[in-house]
Amino acid sequence: MAEFKFTDAGKTGSGAKSTGSGNKTGGIILAVVILVIILAVVFNCFTIVQEGFIGVKYQFGRIIKDDLSAGLNFRIPFVEEIQEVDIRDQIYSVTADAYTSDTQSVNDLQLKLNYRYSSGMLSSIIRDTGINNVENKLLVPNVAKIAKDAIGKVKAEDLVQSRSQVQSSIQSELTEVLNPYGIIVTAFAIENLNFDPAFEASIQEKVIAAQDALKMENKTREKEEEAKQIVIAAQADADSQVAIAKAEAEAIGLIEEQLANSPNYIDYYKLQKWNGVLPQVMSDGVNPFVTITGSQPAAQTSPASSAPSYPAYTADTEE
Repeated sequence: MAEFKFTDAGKTGSGAKSTGSGNKTGGIILAVVILVIILAVVFNCFTIVQEGFIGVKYQFGRIIKDDLSAGLNFRIPFVEEIQEVDIRDQIYSVTADAYTSDTQSVNDLQLKLNYRYSSGMLSSIIRDTGINNVENKLLVPNVAKIAKDAIGKVKAEDLVQSRSQVQSSIQSELTEVLNPYGIIVTAFAIENLNFDPAFEASIQEKVIAAQDALKMENKTREKEEEAKQIVIAAQADADSQVAIAKAEAEAIGLIEEQLANSPNYIDYYKLQKWNGVLPQVMSDGVNPFVTITGSQPAAQTSPASSAPSYPAYTADTEE
């Protein structure tokens, strides 16, 4: 007797189809994962260094480059690392008390230091000191000490009047001490000076007295200048009078010389000075000639006398 076996053909086909679909989905997921990994690796190959910072590249913790400029910088992922270091000016402030050479106390002394890291010595700073330890290891033990020592060498009054010179001295000493560590000092300032009230009052009185003395000195100079101007004006007037006298003497000399050479020059000179009005009385020394104003003609007091032949001139114009 023949034996028949039945198989579920439809069921077998559906299972094969399901297996193929699962393999396809798994392939897509794997491709996405690989793409993500590739993108992550690509993005980790680059590090951006900001402006005002400098990049330091480490390879397994060892510095291999310390001058990476701002912008996009390449690194090997999982092997190299880039860290940023701020190379802009940093500010360190401290408050301290000090004493001057004349034992005057300066309370709440405000000291401010501006500094930056030397870009050529970043590796040394990181290895020897540590960027985060610069303040505690280098600035704290030096800034206040050097400032106090410098202030202790000057008198309180000199400190008030010459603060800028004291600041320059402190800055120079700080520069000498910190430069070997790669710290560049750019500025130093003493921002506050608090003395005892009695000393501040005496300083104020002295300043006021100095200002009053300066005012008096200026007034004295002003008076001296006025006296000089008066002397100059008097001398100028005297010089002017001398010049006028010399000119008149020269003129008289010329007239006398002309009279000596030409006796008729006196008549010409009289004509130049005559105002055109006839005199009321003319005389030759013996017989006067009188002119009567009005409609009547003039009469001679003596028939023998006669008028001069040259034009008459008034006595008030004669020289």
